Amino acid sequence: MVRPQVNKTRVGDVGYIVRIIPETTPTALLREKGIDKRRERERGVENMPGSLEPLDVGVQIPYHFRCPISLELMCDPVTVSTGQTYDRASIESWVATGNITCPVTRSQLTDFSLIPNHTLRRLIQDWCVANRSFGVERIPTPKQPADPAMVRSLLSQASSQSNQFNSRLSALRRLRGLARDSDKNRLVISGQSAREVLLSIVFRNSDSDSSELNHESLAVLSMFPLSESECLFAASDPERVGYLVSLLFHSSVDVRVNSAAMIENVAAGTRSPDLRAQISNADEIFEGIVAILNYPLAYPRALKTGIKALFALCLVKQHRHKAVTAGAVEALIDRLADFEKCDAERALATVELLCRIPSGCAAFAAHALTVPLLVKRILKISDRATEYAAGALLSLCSSSEQTQREAVAAGVLTQLLLLVQSDCTDRAKRKAQMLLKLLRDSWPSDSIANSDDFGCSDVVPF
Repeated sequence: MVRPQVNKTRVGDVGYIVRIIPETTPTALLREKGIDKRRERERGVENMPGSLEPLDVGVQIPYHFRCPISLELMCDPVTVSTGQTYDRASIESWVATGNITCPVTRSQLTDFSLIPNHTLRRLIQDWCVANRSFGVERIPTPKQPADPAMVRSLLSQASSQSNQFNSRLSALRRLRGLARDSDKNRLVISGQSAREVLLSIVFRNSDSDSSELNHESLAVLSMFPLSESECLFAASDPERVGYLVSLLFHSSVDVRVNSAAMIENVAAGTRSPDLRAQISNADEIFEGIVAILNYPLAYPRALKTGIKALFALCLVKQHRHKAVTAGAVEALIDRLADFEKCDAERALATVELLCRIPSGCAAFAAHALTVPLLVKRILKISDRATEYAAGALLSLCSSSEQTQREAVAAGVLTQLLLLVQSDCTDRAKRKAQMLLKLLRDSWPSDSIANSDDFGCSDVVPF
């Protein structure tokens, strides 16, 4: 739902007085028809700040349906301790910025709990339905955040070994559902020391009777970032790392992906270089991650989790050769066109890391699609992706004249000239200049670089 843009004016400690700009009424909520606001302005009609004017469709939102803070139609009305009702997102933002007073009454908020106003929400929904013919869409019924007391009860139920197996499993599944629902739920769950409880369940034992509990705990745990102490707990014991690696070869796709997510969490959150090296040196860890990376596109989470884990492991230089041996080069090139923006950046960063070791550089150079794909990625995704692609090409072209000819044939010259004149990062430009200098002898005689017009470019002379 597109929301109206607003002008905000700070007035003392009362908050923001908001005037709705007539041209920016929500076109997704209300289709444009009816009063022409520009004509009103031409006639000298000026609304006072905060006034409730008719909308473009001739439908005026009732005063009590608007949030006093944003003056927008409330989607999730909640009542604060002073008895005033606001939209949840607006009042949460108000409190999060350090305000402790009610925006309307100026009274101090004695309790920051928000009580859902179900009656008002149903009235707003009925009003939306009644005005559907004007293009008003019915607001959805919001899901309420998890109750902290209920979360504590579920964690206690799941962690108690005296409880029956099915009872513990049911509690973990409910926690998983809550965590999946919203960021707010994850904040509530995380605030109840859930990660410590879940970690203890995951690594408590791995016999067949409790494996389902372990897997369900791992599924919940994979949704949360880990603290340094929690990463240390998992990484410091080779048996725990070995257990996570063994799950990379589980028959269930979800278990494999959750294990990869956990490995990435631990590897990225561990500051100790020795522990990072210990994780990446685990037997078959790269084989398991590469296998996840090769999953069909029907499992998009596998692709995202796989590249995050592979990148985290490849940050350890002394074990990058294991990634090459495990088939990471072929997997990266085959999947390079399938990644979304952030994942494409990680993939290109991983390619550059692997190109910095001889075995990785040779493996990428031997793949027929490496150079054309890297050339195409320059200036196509983001500044960071361009920097990584240029760095990988620099490593490849520095090791082989054949790769230099392939790069020139793929059109790298034009891309690099555009790059050095673009707004990319300084590091990307330096890499491009070094690559241009390296490729001078490989440029064809009729290329622009060898023409009389070369001096007109902004490329710094070498």
